[in-house]
Amino acid sequence: MTFAHITGWGMSVPEDILTNDDLSKMVDTNDEWIRDRTGIRERRIAREGQTTASLAVEASIKALQVANLRPTDIDLIICSTSTPEHIFPATACLVQDQIGATKAGAFDLSAACSGFIYGVNMAAQSIRSRAIQNALVIGSETLSRFINWKDRNTCILFGDGAGAFVLQASEMPGGVLSAVMHSDGSGGDSLILQGGGSKHPASEATVQAGQHFIEMDGKEVFRFATRVMAQATKEALEMAEIELDDLNWIIPHQANIRIIEAAARGLKMPLDRFVVNLDRYGNTSTASIPIATVEAAEQGRLTSGDKIVFVGFGAGLTWGALAAEWTGPLPSERKVYPRRYRLWARVRSFLRRVVRIVEGLIWGRGS
Repeated sequence: MTFAHITGWGMSVPEDILTNDDLSKMVDTNDEWIRDRTGIRERRIAREGQTTASLAVEASIKALQVANLRPTDIDLIICSTSTPEHIFPATACLVQDQIGATKAGAFDLSAACSGFIYGVNMAAQSIRSRAIQNALVIGSETLSRFINWKDRNTCILFGDGAGAFVLQASEMPGGVLSAVMHSDGSGGDSLILQGGGSKHPASEATVQAGQHFIEMDGKEVFRFATRVMAQATKEALEMAEIELDDLNWIIPHQANIRIIEAAARGLKMPLDRFVVNLDRYGNTSTASIPIATVEAAEQGRLTSGDKIVFVGFGAGLTWGALAAEWTGPLPSERKVYPRRYRLWARVRSFLRRVVRIVEGLIWGRGS
């Protein structure tokens, strides 16, 4: 039997920090009000030139370094994002090109803040079915580009960042054990970005109407989230045949400390068994779970054999949870250096463009 193990992890966040005090100079709010309602103290904001793809590339290289895996060994790249580089091509394809993953298929996944759970589950299913051996799953966001900085209900919440997991096939038991995925489109308008799609394509009118900013019914999303977080966790544990008392860690979507506290009460678990870092990053949507996981791993809080549940919710409405046994990198015979492949990736990308130009000249003669 083949198992899908999480063998590598990496994160990338912008250097620029926007504190609550900074926000108080931009909108009618203050540090105490924000911390009391959300638990957030600061968030990271992408600089000019930093994009969803560039953050994703850096997180991916770090994850490959931990896994000691070459980019050329990756069979599949899934990039979960609500703020893609473009509507198309997929951000995952840009990452594939820039890291030199020459064998990998690549696509984007849109399930908002639940997307990373969806992506890890899809990659694990592909590995368990023996369709692939190695997968790279990324959650990457530049939400600051879609924030109305005059709306204190949303601008206080969101930040930018990326996280990535490497999943590998192994006959050793462990890794991803179960997952549940749910959706309820009747709540789609509770958290929405209206402009830029086929219903409201970008125009002067959509810009003036503010339709390219995130809109949220905070109370509705809060009620929904507090209901589904504990429920989804229990479902994933039941499928994995893990008792709640045997669970070491819950790594939740980092949206609001009150929602996490409500989940802890619903599960009758102490808050110190939840990995929480939203005070320093805010809500980074689909990147929040991998970022929290990377920090926990780097702090030595995750050890081999730990039973973990990742759980999240988001626009759609979507929600889900995934149970896993943490094992860490698989044994390997030699050290590899994934970052070195980036130079070759640039050369290869340039040569591929030249080849396409030449092919166009040759095959276009008769047209």
